[in-house]
Amino acid sequence: MRDNGLIAQLRRPPGGRDARMMLFAQGVDRTGTGVWAAASVLYFTFVCGLDEKQLGLLLGVAAVAGIAGSPLAGRAAERFPVRGLLIASHLLRLGTMGLMLVVHDFVALLLVVAVTCLAERSAKTLEMLFATRVAGEQRGTYQALFRSIANAGYGLGAGIAAIGLAFGTTTAYQVLILGNALSYVLAAELVRRTREPAGRGLVVAAPAGAEEEPVRAGRSPWRDRGYLLFVLMDMPLSLDDSVLNVGLPVWLVHHTQAPHAVVPVFLVLNTVLVVALQLRVSAWADGPRGAVRAVRWYGFTVLASCLLIALATGAGPWTASLTLLAAGTLVTLAELMRSVTSWELAVSLAPAGAGASYLGVAGMSQSVQKAAGPLLLTGVVMAAGPVGWLALGGAASGLGLLQRRASLRRLAALDAAAGRAAAQPAGVPVAG
Repeated sequence: MRDNGLIAQLRRPPGGRDARMMLFAQGVDRTGTGVWAAASVLYFTFVCGLDEKQLGLLLGVAAVAGIAGSPLAGRAAERFPVRGLLIASHLLRLGTMGLMLVVHDFVALLLVVAVTCLAERSAKTLEMLFATRVAGEQRGTYQALFRSIANAGYGLGAGIAAIGLAFGTTTAYQVLILGNALSYVLAAELVRRTREPAGRGLVVAAPAGAEEEPVRAGRSPWRDRGYLLFVLMDMPLSLDDSVLNVGLPVWLVHHTQAPHAVVPVFLVLNTVLVVALQLRVSAWADGPRGAVRAVRWYGFTVLASCLLIALATGAGPWTASLTLLAAGTLVTLAELMRSVTSWELAVSLAPAGAGASYLGVAGMSQSVQKAAGPLLLTGVVMAAGPVGWLALGGAASGLGLLQRRASLRRLAALDAAAGRAAAQPAGVPVAG
């Protein structure tokens, strides 16, 4: 993958005009999401009047509902155009945001927020499928560009939300919700201007010159034990998100002497590093073999960050602050590697001619992590103290090595199957 700088790559992304339009749509969407992410908890608390238990249940149910979004979107993409499904997902979220303005009953909010989260995860899977088709072998470059734009959008959205939160009135919260809703309208319009990417539900391109293999109805990722093993290992190997957004802030507040003002610096540091380094990391981990190499380093990087978090306990304010910021830097580097490896291997480890449902099943990793990760960190890791962090880091490094070995074995098997298929005379079925 070429590393020509962020601006140059954005002007000429892999996939051309349609990819550029989709990246713009994703940036608009993530800006609106950043607005809502920064304001939602306060809105539910001060406007809707939810207590802590209701808020926890609301967010938990939403996270669980999101788990279903990825496989449902992948399955639907084998029957309907991706472009139309993505527009529908944006419009569904537009409708639920509108309901959020008038619905304050707890049970009704549960349903509205759950549908919102399901549609959000569906949209993300459909965006990945769109990119896989239009960017082809350069999907790593596209993913790097998207990650840079998404993080910049989240940061911009959080800044916009801060202005509204400074007023703290019901009207201000409603304006922020409308701003998020507007982002869905703009994103849907931008997607409408793209062309439906080529393919019939495929997530893996056929070799050059070969005819496209039709999707077979009986080919299901749920019966592919090798692929499911990858997905199951990818779930705990996505915990860097919860470590950054939950683990570091909570540990800083309750277990160290670092000042609370350091907490927002974690987000700023993460945003800056992603925008600055994502292209370089993606170039280093390009392709399936590069992704496999990065999996090993991901585990070691998480282990190092967990070690620093444990060492921050009992240190003075300055030492604890610098140690935790170093840990945050390492967690962000792990995130940069995981964002490449998770997607690249989700595509590369699927068999030739695999349906879009494969990518939908792989997309569950992030949803499961968002639902279970915070509970795992607060209820198990932190309850065990510094030893819990060391155990988490050791588990991450061990799983990284296991996933690397399993991925290499599956890639070899897929290459061997492709070689046997290429060696067969035309019209002769391949055994096994």
